[in-house]
Amino acid sequence: MGAPRKYPEELKERATRLAIEARRDPESRTGAIKRIADQLGIYPEALRTWVRQAEIDGGVRPGTTTDEAKRIAELERENRELRRANEILKTASAFLAAAELDRKLK
Repeated sequence: MGAPRKYPEELKERATRLAIEARRDPESRTGAIKRIADQLGIYPEALRTWVRQAEIDGGVRPGTTTDEAKRIAELERENRELRRANEILKTASAFLAAAELDRKLK
């Protein structure tokens, strides 16, 4: 389970939307993220990260989308589980082979 969220999801969505809209206008583009972050009482770097991810998800910027990142994490988790199961099966196989050899020697 991840760490608790510092900012509510509604605030994150609103701040991201405002920053993206402000960055579209050439006159308000400069310093838009810092200005909006200060107005809403959030850290500018947090807002910058949210905007970057929203741009990636929207296809404006290259990178790994949120859905892709979730899928990758899911596949990595499944891969770890399968590796662990294989190790258990290898250990069990070696144990059973040794037990069978002992049984034949007696």
